[in-house]
Amino acid sequence: HQNLVERPDLAQEQKPAALFELGQDYFKAGLHDRAEELFLKLEPTTYAEQALRFLLEIYEQEKEWHKAIDVAGRLESVTGRSHQKEIANFCCELAINEMMHSRPDAARPHLAEALAHHRLCVRANLLLGDLEAAAGRPEEAIEAWKRIEGQSPQHLGLVSDRLYNAYKQRSMVEEGVNLLRGYLTKYPSLDLLNAVFQGMVESRGSEAAYRLVRDELRRMPTLLGLDKLLEAQMLEAPLERRRDLELVKELVNQHTRGMAMYKCDNCGFRARQYYWHCPACAEWETYSPRRTEEAKLPA
Repeated sequence: HQNLVERPDLAQEQKPAALFELGQDYFKAGLHDRAEELFLKLEPTTYAEQALRFLLEIYEQEKEWHKAIDVAGRLESVTGRSHQKEIANFCCELAINEMMHSRPDAARPHLAEALAHHRLCVRANLLLGDLEAAAGRPEEAIEAWKRIEGQSPQHLGLVSDRLYNAYKQRSMVEEGVNLLRGYLTKYPSLDLLNAVFQGMVESRGSEAAYRLVRDELRRMPTLLGLDKLLEAQMLEAPLERRRDLELVKELVNQHTRGMAMYKCDNCGFRARQYYWHCPACAEWETYSPRRTEEAKLPA
């Protein structure tokens, strides 16, 4: 393709096609700087959309988020399709970079920009809450995380532990447990159940925690819930019975290890941790916040 591009007798209308093929060669070879140069030249041609998509992939791989934001905006103009969700995540990546370098004030504008591009960006409010919590402002952190209910209630499980710890820091454990129990009733999830269970043990004792888990298991029968019920029973069981419960719990664990996974809705890739950017297909926000066994239940 390099030789083809350099041929003096190459027809002018054929040159963009040759440049596009050469750009793909460079991209596949990992020569992103050379590929970028060629794809930029193709933007005024009929290959504009394909070139911009490759540029966006390059900038995502290289973590050049400012360039990614710019290209995503240009891609919107060419295709007429929204890329606001992706742009919001690029802004979140910029915020994370600032947070990692202990520059919270520099991170905030990026998160505000993320929400301006995509008001339903759960990740932005999650990170805003993290900023407030790190600054010693648990009340502001709680408000940021509570806003997630108005964006995507099913994602509340991702901040359930954060919410409980923030209420605990304010010596308001009972209020935190009540809030999380309300969420659990409306938006059942294993993560919310875990947080409420911990709060119940600390505020009302193991017997109350056991009753909670038992009732949730009746309402939402899953092996993951059974595992939590066995954990609750072990808190109160005498030593000789605890060994039997441990044996049963280990057997249940063997079956639930493959179920307590998050799954990409786009490519089906499973992972034990939640990803905003799928490591397999590189799509954004394609992971359900519900584990694979939970996803089989009604929302």
